[in-house]
Amino acid sequence: MSLESDVKKMVESIGLSLYDTAILNENDQTIYRVSVTAPGGISLDKCVEASHLISPLLDVTPPVGGDYRLEVSSPGIERRLKTLDHFVQSIGEKVVFSTIDKQKYDGELIAATNDEIVIKTKEGTEQKVPFRSISKAKTYFEW
Repeated sequence: MSLESDVKKMVESIGLSLYDTAILNENDQTIYRVSVTAPGGISLDKCVEASHLISPLLDVTPPVGGDYRLEVSSPGIERRLKTLDHFVQSIGEKVVFSTIDKQKYDGELIAATNDEIVIKTKEGTEQKVPFRSISKAKTYFEW
């Protein structure tokens, strides 16, 4: 089994869902970031509980060689979309993404399937984009 699947089982055991894991370098520190979701949102207490569950696993199976910091949090209101599930969970939200051939799209996500992503642009038109052609995507919030 992979580390990510083990982390997924642990967070699910306390009623959370694993959104994503990532290894980041910020300010000369390595961070193993675990993003979790739950119906109604994530509390700080749940993040702490998840961190206490995951930490012993990482002592046995570290995500990277050397020193790192574990960070457990919500993926946030503005978050990366990597999987079809991420897109499906974000229907109704504002998204921006680019394709492999460098085209950019921006609008409200109205549908997501294995075949295509459908957004409603600011101009009110619907744009259909093949799911497999998306190279980078995220949600955003208009303040």
